[in-house]
Amino acid sequence: MMRTVFEHWKYIVRNLWFLLPFAVMPAIFLALSVDYGGVELVARSFFTGTLELEFFEIFRAWSFFRFDSALGVIYSCLALICLVVFTSLLLAFVEKHMRIGKRTLSGVFSQLGSHIGAFIGVVFFFFALYELWALVLSAVLFAIAAIKAKGFACFLFAFTCVVFVFVLLFLISVFYLWLPCMQITGFGPYNAFLYSYRLAVGVRWKLILSLLITYVPCFVIITGSAFGPDILTGLIAFLLFLFAYLSFCVRMESLYFETDKLDREDLLRSYREL
Repeated sequence: MMRTVFEHWKYIVRNLWFLLPFAVMPAIFLALSVDYGGVELVARSFFTGTLELEFFEIFRAWSFFRFDSALGVIYSCLALICLVVFTSLLLAFVEKHMRIGKRTLSGVFSQLGSHIGAFIGVVFFFFALYELWALVLSAVLFAIAAIKAKGFACFLFAFTCVVFVFVLLFLISVFYLWLPCMQITGFGPYNAFLYSYRLAVGVRWKLILSLLITYVPCFVIITGSAFGPDILTGLIAFLLFLFAYLSFCVRMESLYFETDKLDREDLLRSYREL
């Protein structure tokens, strides 16, 4: 079980300097796509027990698409573009390393053209899934905030967030291996989803635990940092997104190789041979 949860972190640590260039731009624009003012507003309202919140204020805190300014909208659009491009390159690099044991860029950029359609579709699907989840969660939390018994409302507010986080992680686990399956097998979207779903079922709860261990601390830290100076908040968010993004992508590839019983040449070769 612990192999499924932590194996990808070993890969990231061993190959960190090769992976970082792929993660810098997505991390920058993801950090700029968070509305920290909205996060602080909701967190302050919860911890003070007032829960005087409008629907849009709650949605601002959860959404990865900023609506507070024109510049925020631009940052969010650039984040989506970076996710498509750099995820394609990163997964191609990791897949090549795991398949043949070489950490080189040859052939990586050519895969950008070969798989760009699949990457655009899946990245936008994950984004739409998350935003729909955030929309529904915000509506439920808005209804809870209207409860006059604020002590009970705060308890229900926190409980609802916990439940929705598990729902989100469950939904992610359903589609998590979809992209590497299309990339490695060459299957079309429907067949790749069916095959990847069968692979993911056997490790679903291990995957959910792995995602939980990674992203809940990130959420807590970003929430806490939203109360600090803007520069410090942005720096903390950038570092968190840097490793959270690497974790999400590398875990995809390592888990696919594990569940599909594929040999990993990066584990068979020594570090000096690479």
